[in-house]
Amino acid sequence: MKILIIYAHPEPQSMNSTMFKSAIDTLINAGHEVKVSDLYAMRFNPVSDRSNFTTVNDPAFFKQQLEEEYASQANGFAAFIEEEQQKVEWCDLMVWQFPLWWFSIPAILKGWVDRVFAMGRFYGNGRIYENGIFRGKKALLSLTTGGPEANYINEKYGDLAIILHSLQRGILEFTGFSVLRPHVIYGTERQSVEELALELEIWRTRLMDIFEEAPIVVGNY
Repeated sequence: MKILIIYAHPEPQSMNSTMFKSAIDTLINAGHEVKVSDLYAMRFNPVSDRSNFTTVNDPAFFKQQLEEEYASQANGFAAFIEEEQQKVEWCDLMVWQFPLWWFSIPAILKGWVDRVFAMGRFYGNGRIYENGIFRGKKALLSLTTGGPEANYINEKYGDLAIILHSLQRGILEFTGFSVLRPHVIYGTERQSVEELALELEIWRTRLMDIFEEAPIVVGNY
């Protein structure tokens, strides 16, 4: 199968980096094809503007969705955007590897979505949710948190399922992806080397059978 991993962390020695590299090795050794987008290594610019396009629909007023629709029809995406779009279209499974920052994804990953998930190319004209363009593909959020798990199952931080809802329902399911249970390693800075090694082994083991997993039902909060 074909897997795309979108990686968003600036530190090569981080747990996120270790999970990213382990995922690549595990999936390739299992016989899968793997492509990656290491956003910090790519120095991906998260700012979405006219540089997304080589075409211009309305030079007087920039409305991104209309420019996206026009570029979708006229082959008008900038080369680096087109390359990322083709990766998403290529994969059977897309994995996002990131740290939870301020109860969301890092800005560089959000900017990647803003620029790559274009109207007319990835959604539009009724092609959303069960009719989404990526119907039949799967997506998985793999993330670390600073706080312990207990903080995400009570009122202190709030339910993690609600925190991730805008990503899983509003981006992934919106474009047709089936969403797998998120993989979360809580409180990485508070865990010992031995505990993190065990977490990593659990991650590798899960990836070995990832295509056997059934999607979750993302709640409507």
